[in-house]
Amino acid sequence: MQKEIQLGLRQNWKQFTLLVIVNAFVGGMVGMERSIFPKLAETAFGLTSPSVITSFIVVFGFTKAIFNYLSGKLSAKIGRKKVLILGWIFAIPIPFLIIYAPTFGWVIFANFLLGINQGLAWSSTVTMKIDLVGEKQRGFAMGLNEFAGYISVALVAVITGYVANKYGIRPYPFYIGIVLSIAGLLVSIFLIKDTQRFVNKECQGSAITRLGNVFLETTWTNDSLGATTQAGLVNNLNDGMFWGIIPIMLSQQHFQLTDIGIIVGVYPAVWGFAQLITGKMADLYSKKLLMFYGMLIQAIVLFCMVGFTTYTEWIVGSALLGIGTALVYPTFLANIAENTHPADRAEALGVFRFWRDSGYAIGAILSGIIAEFLGFNAVIFTIAALTLFSAFIIIFKLKSK
Repeated sequence: MQKEIQLGLRQNWKQFTLLVIVNAFVGGMVGMERSIFPKLAETAFGLTSPSVITSFIVVFGFTKAIFNYLSGKLSAKIGRKKVLILGWIFAIPIPFLIIYAPTFGWVIFANFLLGINQGLAWSSTVTMKIDLVGEKQRGFAMGLNEFAGYISVALVAVITGYVANKYGIRPYPFYIGIVLSIAGLLVSIFLIKDTQRFVNKECQGSAITRLGNVFLETTWTNDSLGATTQAGLVNNLNDGMFWGIIPIMLSQQHFQLTDIGIIVGVYPAVWGFAQLITGKMADLYSKKLLMFYGMLIQAIVLFCMVGFTTYTEWIVGSALLGIGTALVYPTFLANIAENTHPADRAEALGVFRFWRDSGYAIGAILSGIIAEFLGFNAVIFTIAALTLFSAFIIIFKLKSK
């Protein structure tokens, strides 16, 4: 006799915990290259142009965005677990491609595969956690999910920065990717269970109206969804800038790789840890205000970064940027889930994550072009202004909640 389906974190804590662990593996795959890739491009391939160096982020961002969307479509058709496993299959070659890359083109291809991995694997863990917990704990569930992912990003970024500084840029920092990808695949195959049954149960009691056109309404025409989506895009736009430009700036300011790894790692570390609190806040307080203040804090910190020169300034700035991001990140996902019917949820989350993670690529392209012609300070100022504008779109467009 099949056990009765019960929604809730406590009722499904075993599967939820396994999904948290899997998402930590997913985040670690990004952290593997987070702090050292600009230096890899320079030392291994002789590349110094900011627009060329950030090209790997462009490929990663657009690929991840597309596969976020496809993940939502596929999850509804073939099931969440199969999408998760597929994401890990694409991860296996990544560290080997980077270790043995004779040209930067191999690195670009590795980031194409990384985008597929992140789009399929991270998206499916997000959707599966929301499926399990029901409507009352979505914010907390997303806080735990993003905590696991971004703490892993931070830890692995710091570790790879240390290893690269001590043992060289290749191959040792990328061995961790081999372990993570194999572990993620095995856990997903043998321990994770699909969550479609939970969706079916939630559909029975949902009073939310189905979306007519999920893509258009999530993108912009639905006020609650559209305001959230544009903020997600801008949030990752400034993250793409931080990922691609800040390590180059720090290198030019003569910071060691270990210090760069710590500075770059503090941002996702604070972002990750703080989501344990901000995720729960998204269940208790106004999502509109949490998103507004989060984007506002990010804008203010970015404006201040133009003048940063000392290690202390960069550490504090990275931490504050992480707090601003933590306020919005789980709130975005909880708000999308709250405003969509369970049957539309996977696709709506996929559309949101499509636009959100397009921000990585757009941020990298903008950053590279502006840096070439106007310098790094102009990059930061431009991204800060866009982040501030996004905060006010939330205030004027998002329905009060």
